[in-house]
Amino acid sequence: MIQIKHKKELISYKATLLSLVLLASVTSLFAQEQVFFPAPPVDSTAKKPLIERPVTKRFGRSAFLLGVSEMAPFLSDRYVRNVDYAQIDFKSTAYNINPAHWAWDDDDFGTNQFAHPFHGSLFYNSFRSNGYSFWQSVPAAFAGSYLWETFAEVQAPSINDFINTSFGGIILGEMTHRISNKIVNNRHTGFRRQVNEVIALLINPTNGLNRILDKRWGKAMRNTTETDSSKISAEFDIGQRKFNTGDKIAPRYGWYGRMRFLYGTPSQNYRKPFSNISMNIEFGKDDSSIINNVSVHGSLAGWEMKTTEKMKSYAILSANYDYLNNEAFYYSAQSVKLNILTELGLLRKAKVNTNVGLGVVVLAAIPNAYAGAERNYNYGSGVSFNAGGGLNLLEKFYYGLNYRAAWVVTLNGSPSHFYLHTVTSEIRYMFIKNLSFCVEPGYFRLNGVYNNLPDINRSYPYIRLSLRYHLSAQQ
Repeated sequence: MIQIKHKKELISYKATLLSLVLLASVTSLFAQEQVFFPAPPVDSTAKKPLIERPVTKRFGRSAFLLGVSEMAPFLSDRYVRNVDYAQIDFKSTAYNINPAHWAWDDDDFGTNQFAHPFHGSLFYNSFRSNGYSFWQSVPAAFAGSYLWETFAEVQAPSINDFINTSFGGIILGEMTHRISNKIVNNRHTGFRRQVNEVIALLINPTNGLNRILDKRWGKAMRNTTETDSSKISAEFDIGQRKFNTGDKIAPRYGWYGRMRFLYGTPSQNYRKPFSNISMNIEFGKDDSSIINNVSVHGSLAGWEMKTTEKMKSYAILSANYDYLNNEAFYYSAQSVKLNILTELGLLRKAKVNTNVGLGVVVLAAIPNAYAGAERNYNYGSGVSFNAGGGLNLLEKFYYGLNYRAAWVVTLNGSPSHFYLHTVTSEIRYMFIKNLSFCVEPGYFRLNGVYNNLPDINRSYPYIRLSLRYHLSAQQ
């Protein structure tokens, strides 16, 4: 239990640091207009991949950085923190090599659902930052996860850790790869360049270490990353929220902040993985965690369905990482989904956007009402569905309504299956340029059907009131 407490404190620290770094990174992105490339016509990029300059693939450097990503945390666990699970020997390694000994572990929610995907992003970027493409770097996340589970811990290799580290690591890894490369402009020098180098290093340590080893840190030179004309936008919210914890205790009130970051658009470069990324981080006054929500959704592939003067429609296959953890409700999942996105211009200043999606939940962590002393959530897989839309008038008034649902069958935990329903809505009015007032009512609902125990039906309504600042730029 002492080790679990230490892990929770470490996860809280990492999550807080990540939020501050990402906030600084977005500010840095919009502060350096000189690196923004002119926006090419939409038709010239929508059906073509981004133009990439030739990059040499360096397998030796990639393998070395993969090893560093394995050894650095292991040496810290064993010789600095002196945790029990790092006291490996030949006996434990021989046991872990046997595939029959794989199991599900009982680590706390933050460790399994946040820390492991972050670690996997380092494995992924050991190859991604050394000239390998998205798909060529994917095996590194799986290889790194397997090596850690087999050789770096005493306990048996964990099925959930392997999936979370690999799949989640790929999603977070590609996101951090693109953001860190956006931040650093090799043509700049001086104090701002050094600040940007540090921010990029914190977001993507592997790429930052590469820059140091290559003596590129702070050195003026030609930009070597792909010529990227992707649109970048960000939204910053600050306000009050009210949420119901699902029991007889009175609803809670507290301040919160949120950052939304959008990279690219569905209509451009949709054949290239992660040409369109959406990221959301929410934090606030909460007893259980500082970071309440982290979600990253990245496009894997896309297809144009219909394009006219007034209508655009695309099919986008996305990989999704979702992490929700607050006093009222906690849930985390990694999924793949096919989304149909449509934009319809009704009038000159009126637009309607719709979305419909169906996908596979690779692995989800869902609250277990009948948990024992160790892990308070089940692991399961299933299917997910979403539908919604929004109306934008005069670029000032916006109303949106979205519904998401998932059906998950428990693979490990109390025998059961779950239905998760989420309704979110937003009313927004921009009263001055880039500054809006927002009202967002919604709720989560969890229906748990247990095989040998009473079913549960719990609702968690909430409402948010906030001011929002919007930034947009073409890079």
